[in-house]
Amino acid sequence: MSIRFDGKVAIVTGAGGGLGRSHALELARRGAKVVVNDLGGSRDGSGGSSAAAEAVVAEIKAAGGEAIANGSSVTDDAGVALMVQQTMDAWGRIDILVNNAGILRDKSFSKMTVEDMQIVLDVHLVGTMKATKAVWEIMKAQNYGRIMVTSSTSGLYGNFGQSNYGAAKLGVVGFINTLKIEGQKNNIRCNALAPVAFTRMTSDILPPESEQLLTPESVSQGVVVLVSEDAPTGTILLAGAGVFSTAQMMESEGMLLGREGMTAEQVVENWGKISDMSKATPYFMGGEQVDKVLKMATGKW
Repeated sequence: MSIRFDGKVAIVTGAGGGLGRSHALELARRGAKVVVNDLGGSRDGSGGSSAAAEAVVAEIKAAGGEAIANGSSVTDDAGVALMVQQTMDAWGRIDILVNNAGILRDKSFSKMTVEDMQIVLDVHLVGTMKATKAVWEIMKAQNYGRIMVTSSTSGLYGNFGQSNYGAAKLGVVGFINTLKIEGQKNNIRCNALAPVAFTRMTSDILPPESEQLLTPESVSQGVVVLVSEDAPTGTILLAGAGVFSTAQMMESEGMLLGREGMTAEQVVENWGKISDMSKATPYFMGGEQVDKVLKMATGKW
C-alpha cells in the first residue's frame, strides 16, 4: 500500500521549520500541492519574516512539487482569510489542514503573566480554531476534508512550567472531539498529533544527544496517516523517534451510590471502586457517557 495525495491540496501552518517543514515536505513528496504558512517569528511569537516559508517552497519546487508561501499569523483574521483565498485562487480546493503553528512562553505558574497565558492560548488554540473555521465550509461543500491539530503530552499529562501550553494543547483535543462528530456526514475527519521531536521549540528542553533520535521526519509519517483518505477520526496519535502510540480519554465503570441521603463520606468510602480503571471505557461522544449514567441510575445497566 502506498499513501498518495495526488490532486489534493494541503495547508500546513508553522511550516517554515522544524515539524511543520517536515510535514510540508513529506506531503509534497507524496503528491500534494502545499501551502507553506509561517509567520517567521521567534520562538516566543515576536517578529516575523517570510524567508523561512519561501525557503521551504523552494525545497518543494526543487524536488518537482508544487507549493506557495504564506506569511500570515494564524491569530490574524484577515491573514487567515488571505491564506485561504490564496489557496483557492491557486488550486480551487482545500483537502487537508495541518494545524502546526506554535510558540512557547514557558514559566512556572507563579511567574507567568496573564499575557504569557493569553498569547499561547491565542496561537495554539484560537489560531487552530481560526484556520479550521476558515476551511470548514469549503471542506463541507467538497464532502471531503482532513484536519489535524497538534497536541502535546504537556496537555495530555502535564509538564512543569507549561500551564499555558498544556491548557492550549488539551484544548485542541477538546476542539476536535466535537468536530469529529459534526464532520462525519461530510467526510471530514479530525485527528490530533502529540509529537516529540528535536526542533527550535525544544532544543533547550531536550538533551543534545537526542537530536539524531528525535527527528521531525519520523513524526511526519504519522501525519501522513492522520490526513490520508483512509484516516481515522478522533484519534490522538503520539509519535517520536519512530515510536507510535495512541491515547484515549477513558472513564471507570463507577458505581451507583443512590441519591436520597447520599453523603460525601460514602464517596470516600467507595473511592477504590469508583476509581477502578480495570473496566474503563472510552466514549466517542459525551452523550454516550450520559446514557451510561442514566442506565446505572435506573438499574438498567
